[in-house]
Parts: sequence; C-alpha cells; structure tokens
Amino acid sequence: MKLALFIFAVFIVLMQFFAILSLSNEIEDNDVVHGYNETCGAVLTVTNPYSPLVNCSYLPEDFIRCVLPPIDHHGNSTAQEELGHGCVKWGAQKYQDVGTSRVWCEVLDGIECCGERRFLSLKEFPCVKYSGHYFVTTLIYSVLLGFLGMDRFCLGHTGTAVGKLLTLGGVGIWWIVDIILLVMGELRPADDSNWMPYY
Repeated sequence: MKLALFIFAVFIVLMQFFAILSLSNEIEDNDVVHGYNETCGAVLTVTNPYSPLVNCSYLPEDFIRCVLPPIDHHGNSTAQEELGHGCVKWGAQKYQDVGTSRVWCEVLDGIECCGERRFLSLKEFPCVKYSGHYFVTTLIYSVLLGFLGMDRFCLGHTGTAVGKLLTLGGVGIWWIVDIILLVMGELRPADDSNWMPYY
C-alpha cells in the first residue's frame, strides 16, 4: 500500500512538473512570435506577468525620438486647427507669449511597448526655433557698425540694411533708433527665430 501511494505521489509531482514546463514553453513561444504586441492585449501580459508592456505614448523621452521643431504653419491658424498640432507663430520675448505644440514621436528600435510606435507626444513643446543669432553679438554690431547696416545684415533684413548702408545709418538717426529697437526687443531676426541662449 505504501509503495502504491509513493508511486502515485511521484506520478502527481511529475505531472505538475511537465505542466509547468509546457506552460513556460508557451510563454517563450508567445514572446518570440509576437515580438512587439501592438494591441496592448492580454496575450503577453496575462501569460507572462513578469514582462508588462507600457503604452508607447507613455514611454520616457529617453526611449523615443521626437521630430523637432514642431510643424510650421506660417501663420495659418486654420491648418493648425485641422491638424491639431503645429505652430502658427514662433518665439516671443516673454515666456507666457510662447506657443506650444505637440510633435510626432517614434519609439526607438529595440524598445518593446504596445500601441502605435509613431504617435503625437503627450508633452507640449515650445514653438521656438534657433538659427544662430546672438543678442549680445548683434548689439555690439549695432553699436559699433550700425551706421553701415551691419546689424540688419546679420539679422537677415538685407533690404533695409542696404538702405541703412547707403544713407550711413539715416544720417545717424536710423542708427540710434535701431539700437533702441534692438534693446526693446522689436528688432529681431528676419526668420522669426529666437536669440541663441548662452548656457
């Protein structure tokens, strides 16, 4: 009788061992077959609770690549409303006046997540672009060579810069006015970019 109970117990233990072994093989097969589970479905998360998948749009910025700067609508607010993202105007002198927009992001290769791998970011990025114009450099140009229109040439205002050059800074008046406009923030780069920050 004891021998029969011992054989039955060994049989039960072996059956449980093979059941666990076949379940672990199914989990490995699911991981290999599905790779990236795009559905946030229950297939991988239920059968393999040790590898939960996060929605791709919730990944930290270290795992995604975003297209910056945002789309430029060139002042067309209707296009911005239709798309739901993008910038109508760029930069501003005050932080409160700077617009923000969502941008398209893509998950880096080798990062496993569920949902769409290309998505609009949840974070809003500022509508700011830089093109290499430094305020201090432009101010020095304006003070020292402003009567030749050097400040306006550097900012990309070539038409008015030629006029300023030919009139020698509007006989000095235009030269002083441009220094005042520059300091007040009214004279900015022609492409509406912001001043480069000094770090």
